[in-house]
Amino acid sequence: MTDPEDREQQADITRRMLDYLNAPVAEHCRLRGVLPAPGAVRIAVRAGDEGHSMDLLYEIPLDTVTPYHVPGLLRTVLSGLQLYSNSDIGEVMGMTLIRLRPQEIVPDPEPEAGRALTVVRALSGPGDDEDPFLIGFLMRGEGLLRLYVQRPDRPGVIGVDIRLTEAPATALLASVGGLLGEQQYRRPAPDDPHCDLLVDLTDW
Repeated sequence: MTDPEDREQQADITRRMLDYLNAPVAEHCRLRGVLPAPGAVRIAVRAGDEGHSMDLLYEIPLDTVTPYHVPGLLRTVLSGLQLYSNSDIGEVMGMTLIRLRPQEIVPDPEPEAGRALTVVRALSGPGDDEDPFLIGFLMRGEGLLRLYVQRPDRPGVIGVDIRLTEAPATALLASVGGLLGEQQYRRPAPDDPHCDLLVDLTDW
């Protein structure tokens, strides 16, 4: 792997897949590893239970799918019957290698918890005078997430309501710090003792 863009994509996919070391990728399917390959990433999965399992290695071309969609792609292929041609099957390091064609697969949508994790992780770095510091969160159901943030230069905790979308809300996350001061989004928070005021960004 020599292409810097491939390296960045590979690193991004590796970071996104770390969460599946503690939780199944799909029912009875556990992550075993993320491996680099020329122009592709290979995801190692153990499918089955203790007594009856097999190790699979799914190869995904880097130029056909964004890192964000890799977990959904894997959930799709691991959750239903898939047919592969002989040319897409091989063996590597004792694992069955399966070369995927992502353009022919509809990725399974990210579950609400996964979308919340993407948002929380994006905002969980240390804050500064421009960016708020995430100090808590609450998944509220129906695709809503409340973030609890505090600006280092001001007292008080601000609750920020956002809607969890299918694709990462990159523009919104980058704008949260600036939107906290805009009066049009501010609301009282009488039912939430954990914040001093509420900023409603659900329709942003």
